[in-house]
Amino acid sequence: MENEEKQRELLNKLIGISLNLCNLITYQEHSVVSKILINKNTGTVTLFAFSKGRGLSEHTAKYDALVYILDGESEITISGKTILVKEGEMVIIPANNPHSLKAVKKFKMLLVIIKS
Repeated sequence: MENEEKQRELLNKLIGISLNLCNLITYQEHSVVSKILINKNTGTVTLFAFSKGRGLSEHTAKYDALVYILDGESEITISGKTILVKEGEMVIIPANNPHSLKAVKKFKMLLVIIKS
């Protein structure tokens, strides 16, 4: 319940103002940092900051996901195919496809998951 209240407070602070997404999350050495911006039954919007060399191990998700790189570079592997995704670029990860991410350089990303 406390997490939901904090998330609601954050969202209320962000509504109706112009923001630079990169400024909403900071890098932490040897870490992956995440910040949920929107968490609804219909989907989520989450910011991530990965230090160099960090990542997410291979996993699958029930829903389609859009990954938008805000800063840096990431190797994203989807169903065995690895692509380099750089600042200003995006990739769509289809539901139920194994995927992983690794920070070639430190990077920040916006993850949008649509549940349907």
